[in-house]
Amino acid sequence: MPPPPLSRSIAGRCAIVTGAGSGMGRATALLFAAEGAHVAVVDRDGEAAAAVAAQCGENARAYTLDVADAGAIAATVARIGADFGRIDILVNNAGVSSFCALEDPAYDEVWARALGVMLTAHQRMVRSCLPFLRQSDAPRIVNIASTEGLGATPGDTPYVAAKTGVIGLTRGLAVDLGPEGITVNCICPGPIRTAMTDAVSEEHKAIFAKRRTALRRYGEPEEVAHITLSLVLPAASYITGVAIPVDGGLMARNA
Repeated sequence: MPPPPLSRSIAGRCAIVTGAGSGMGRATALLFAAEGAHVAVVDRDGEAAAAVAAQCGENARAYTLDVADAGAIAATVARIGADFGRIDILVNNAGVSSFCALEDPAYDEVWARALGVMLTAHQRMVRSCLPFLRQSDAPRIVNIASTEGLGATPGDTPYVAAKTGVIGLTRGLAVDLGPEGITVNCICPGPIRTAMTDAVSEEHKAIFAKRRTALRRYGEPEEVAHITLSLVLPAASYITGVAIPVDGGLMARNA
């Protein structure tokens, strides 16, 4: 018997996108909505989430959630499942900037927040979504890591540790959930124009990009969103446990 045809459409499917109030999360939510998906726009900033949901259209709803709150995760996912009747796709995108010197008195606090938001929350979101994902015929999980999980920038150890952990978590989940047909992959964005990089001047963005990336420019959130879309398609059924750099060739370039 030939295999069933593999769809390249997410129309009618329900996707949760965390950190969707801005940047890559916003771009992903808008793209998914444009592709016909029902989108749960999740963000700590309720007003930002509502604005993005309004842009997505009638098939989107906004949810206010600080993913560092374990109890709130379970309650919010349950509400999303009830509102849409299904959850097929989870994009763990929420993140925080965590530059902090080792000697900084606030280091422990920054460390705990980084791992709480960008690693522990990922597994909590996955575990809360599992009952719904197990009912989907094409369940997909995408975790957003970073090229900081593949290398390191000085003064950024909390972020580096969290994003390196995301890559490991992705592999572990892929192995655990693979027998159920649930794919788990992660994306490692490089220098992207988001709120986290707004503080970097255009001059220094240009210097860094020309020195470090093969394409010699910063990326746009939409460029990351399109790779995320590729990973959540029903047709993306035989790729799991991978970390894909979306970095303009940063990791490929030695000099």
